[in-house]
Amino acid sequence: MTNGNLSLLIQISSAFYSYEDRFALFVHHGSILNCEEADWDFTMNVNVRSMYLMCKAFLPKMLAKKAGNIINMASVASSIKGVVNRCVYSTSKAAVIGLTKSIATDFIEQGIRCNCICPGTVDTPSLRGRIEAQPDPEQALKDFMARQKTGRMCTAQEVAYLCVYLASDESAYVTGTEQIIDGGWSL
Repeated sequence: MTNGNLSLLIQISSAFYSYEDRFALFVHHGSILNCEEADWDFTMNVNVRSMYLMCKAFLPKMLAKKAGNIINMASVASSIKGVVNRCVYSTSKAAVIGLTKSIATDFIEQGIRCNCICPGTVDTPSLRGRIEAQPDPEQALKDFMARQKTGRMCTAQEVAYLCVYLASDESAYVTGTEQIIDGGWSL
């Protein structure tokens, strides 16, 4: 990866996180019995269909160049770790892992790499908003912190650094993986 490409990737990551609080992010809370079909469809569209459409749109150009690198965003709350009251969210993120592995397998011989990042709890404006929306925000924050084996949450910058690594030439032999960044939560 050239310095120009690396700089561009860092600028894009920074731009996303500076605008993140303007996006309406959604994490359904509940078991399968609390999940309406509309919640299921919305979550699957946001978390799976959107990645499917992006990958499908970019793969032809990557194939023409016989090179490419796709980095999807999944979660530890997926096929990696069961999390209470995250049924549809976890199912959708497990599907992202499956999509990632499928793309990596189907296109490895054409020079395409595909990996996904699986964060645990990341301290973002979205998370802070969900905590503040709880009946007892102070207790909700304590509950999130109690499951952090490192005593802190992951930062968005740490996730961005992992993206930079996966986009770099240094990770040229890495494909079809779930890159867990959760401070040991899934252990």
